[in-house]
Amino acid sequence: MSYLLIPLLFIGAVILFSSFFTVKQQTAAIIERFGKFHSVRTSGLQMKLPLVDKIVARVGLKIQQLDVIIETKTLDDVFVKLKVSVQYVVLREQVYDAFYQLEYPHEQITSFVFDVVRAEVPKMKLDDVFVKKDDIAIAVKGELQQYMSVYGFDIIKTLVTDIDPDSQVKQAMNRINASEREKIAAQFEGDAARILIVEKAKAEAESKRLQGMGIADQRREIARGLEESVEVLNRVGINSQEASALIVVTQHYDTLQSLGEETNSNLILLPNSPQAGSDMLNNMVASFTASNMIGETMKQQKKEIADKKKNDN
Repeated sequence: MSYLLIPLLFIGAVILFSSFFTVKQQTAAIIERFGKFHSVRTSGLQMKLPLVDKIVARVGLKIQQLDVIIETKTLDDVFVKLKVSVQYVVLREQVYDAFYQLEYPHEQITSFVFDVVRAEVPKMKLDDVFVKKDDIAIAVKGELQQYMSVYGFDIIKTLVTDIDPDSQVKQAMNRINASEREKIAAQFEGDAARILIVEKAKAEAESKRLQGMGIADQRREIARGLEESVEVLNRVGINSQEASALIVVTQHYDTLQSLGEETNSNLILLPNSPQAGSDMLNNMVASFTASNMIGETMKQQKKEIADKKKNDN
């Protein structure tokens, strides 16, 4: 009997140990009894009837992600590929529905994503697809949430993670962007050149204005100096004409002296003779005398004409 007891004890130990099992955190175990659903067990140490109860599946309760790539056409007839990421989770209280009502939940979710995207994107132009990608994601989530919640799935988030137009379209878009940037750069360069020209013109105008003011001030001071010189000469008995001629001759000799001080000067004054100063003085005095005579004659003629008109009246 001892030979039979040992195998019986071994079989009993195996049956006893097979009655216990563990379920990991964020996991649910589905138990069937003779092929019929019996219960859902959560994480921890669990017990089942050996040879009667069977663990048919372990359903994960963590958030899962499914990436779906859809190719569709936009309103402006551009083919584009969209990558939609769907984050979902099985509800603890609906593990039975999630396991028994859907055979392939990934395929079901993919079908709904295809249906929504191909209904929304053809209403938009390509540029609007990039701008309104969040609207597409919201539409996908709303549609999935409505249908998948019945089967025990909760849609956490949907994201449009990639928008990939046809390669030729991307090249055309890049060329358009490059042209726009070159246009903007050219506008900035033109504005900068125009500003430089305007500022240069303003600077030149200001320089000319200041130069004119300087020349005017210089001439004003020269005139004031000449006036003072004439007054000084008048005090010693030299009349204004002779004083003016004397001042001119003096300036002539001052000019010659300054030229003589320049050793590297190539300037030549013609005519330049010893009697040039005397000739210049005589000519100027004669000119002033002739000018005064002409002025007196013209005054006399005007006076005679005025007297004649007065007598006629």
